[in-house]
Amino acid sequence: MPYVTAGLRTIGVITKLDLMDEGTDAKDILENKLLPLRRGYVGVVNRSQKDIDGKKDIRAALAAERKFFLSHPAYRHIAERMGTPHLQKTLNQQLTNHIRETLPGLRNKLQGQLLSLEKEVEEYKNFRPDDPTRKTKALLQMVQQFGVDFEKCIEGSGDQVDTKELSGGAKINRIFHELSLLFVNCPARVRLRACVSLCVLRTGLFTPDLAFEAIVKKQIFKLRAPSLKCVDMVVSELTALAVKCASKLNSYPRLREETERIVTTHIRETEGKTKDQVLLLIDIELSYINTNHEDFIGFANAQQRSTASNKKRPMSNQVIRKGWLTINISIMKGGSKEYWFVLTAESLSWYKDEEEKEKKYMLPLDNLKLRDVERGFMSTKHVFAIFNTEQRNVYKDLRQIELACETQEDVDSWKASFLRAGVYPEKDQVSVTTNQLQ
Repeated sequence: MPYVTAGLRTIGVITKLDLMDEGTDAKDILENKLLPLRRGYVGVVNRSQKDIDGKKDIRAALAAERKFFLSHPAYRHIAERMGTPHLQKTLNQQLTNHIRETLPGLRNKLQGQLLSLEKEVEEYKNFRPDDPTRKTKALLQMVQQFGVDFEKCIEGSGDQVDTKELSGGAKINRIFHELSLLFVNCPARVRLRACVSLCVLRTGLFTPDLAFEAIVKKQIFKLRAPSLKCVDMVVSELTALAVKCASKLNSYPRLREETERIVTTHIRETEGKTKDQVLLLIDIELSYINTNHEDFIGFANAQQRSTASNKKRPMSNQVIRKGWLTINISIMKGGSKEYWFVLTAESLSWYKDEEEKEKKYMLPLDNLKLRDVERGFMSTKHVFAIFNTEQRNVYKDLRQIELACETQEDVDSWKASFLRAGVYPEKDQVSVTTNQLQ
């Protein structure tokens, strides 16, 4: 018998004890000392070939076995735990315990399957067996249900909501509104350098047209890659949604495969058309820049726009986001603390609580950027940091301030809010943030 290290479910059975050499015995094994098992060992004495040929019945064999254990000096003290009857009783007890432990789970599983079958039968209650069109009706109903489920996943009105990560329409919405913010960032230093290069020896009161067009066209051209990337990410999410919704057709494999093929093919066809339209729109914007548009501040209405801007300036400091964040500070400097943060277009403030009566600090957003921070070995929170690009202290004597959230979703949401306020991630992390959006 192979020895099981854990010994949790093994019952050792020692046979042929009556055939051992004189002066030897299996006492240490039967007492569970040599190779211990949780359920111990049982010794038995079976009929020999001579007993079988001599027509020795089972009762006589059991009596001889009983006599052997009672008379043997090494096994006399454990005779009550030896023999075929004790082995039979032990095995029956183990089987009974196993049935008692597994029966509730089996009952629940069967009840779940029964409810599932009853629900499936309920869907076909209007189909009569003698109806020659029942197959067509069933096919039409399943295809229509697939379309309804697919639409609900995109709209976010389905009955099954994933609480761990964004999916469906929520993820597509996030792709639309957050991806482009990572790419459209033209530093003021680049704009100034372009103006100086194009002015050469001449100076002017307003920005030269050539400098303006050169800067704008370069920024418009940069929209190509993120726009096509956005289309690819949306197509991938739509394809995943189609596969997920088609999983309800697993009872009909050919129908499921054909449905997935048709929907996926249609998505791929529209992907090509969408990319063509996106590139066409960018080419249209590159071909002609309308400086007479109402959003363009030209010479004629510069003063008017400036006056309107001054009137609206108090509204520029509107609140973008509020919420709880934890400031990670070493124990020597006071330890980590949780505050109520308020992010506006110009500053980041934190208060003692959400009543916003006791302000702890206000940090202007000028020259600030974001960077990711690796989570500690024992930490359960997700962390990102804010730092000053001019190597100045951000808060007290800290060059950067680390902010912690409960989930990665909260971190990504706060980053998106900072992007709206004009605080961008450092350059070497733009690609990392893009991958996280996928």
